[in-house]
Amino acid sequence: MILGGFLFFSVSIGGTIAWVFSKLFQHTTQGLSLLCGGFLIGLLILDIIPSSFQMYKSFGIILGIVIGYLVFQLLHSFFHPTNYQNSSVSLLAIAMVIHTIPISLTIGNLLGNSALSITITASMILHHLPEGFALTTAFLSQSAKLWKLVLYFILFSIFFIAFILVGQYWDLSIRAQGILMGLSIGLIGSASISEFIMHHVQTVTLKAFLTYILLGYFLSYMFHVFVG
Repeated sequence: MILGGFLFFSVSIGGTIAWVFSKLFQHTTQGLSLLCGGFLIGLLILDIIPSSFQMYKSFGIILGIVIGYLVFQLLHSFFHPTNYQNSSVSLLAIAMVIHTIPISLTIGNLLGNSALSITITASMILHHLPEGFALTTAFLSQSAKLWKLVLYFILFSIFFIAFILVGQYWDLSIRAQGILMGLSIGLIGSASISEFIMHHVQTVTLKAFLTYILLGYFLSYMFHVFVG
């Protein structure tokens, strides 16, 4: 429960930072969407992909990425006929939950072990600051209501706690964890490009398009330097 509370606090801080930046753009839908897309691409390139290939075997990650892309296409066709705004955020939220499963299971496996120090736990939780930023930016770009964002953060924390508990009794194989990480990479990458970047490629000027994406990438770099 305490770890879940810390996670909620971490994603909330990331969300607050995103809200401050949204004020700079005066809640411009296209700008926030492109900013979110650039941030997510940076998050993948600078953090998630390199750390995944360091921890897990390449085959499992690549297989997971392919599965993630196929799952994205399936979910994309399921969500979009009903509500485009909710679909983008929902797809990203699903990817974030899947991404946190291996980390949660690892913490669960190490609970009660001297190998899990306060420093390691804190770093794992702070690792979710960018997720809070990305999810909040996605919500703001789609003009979603604030209570839904808070609900997503609460559910995110509940899933985190649940998989920590599962990890105490179930040791998931390294290959399976690699596939899960690849799955999250495939989903996040597909959602970033399809939902937040390509959807607005013709709605803003080329200069604005590149500026928003590069700014998002730069922000992910700053998170990588100060939090990673």
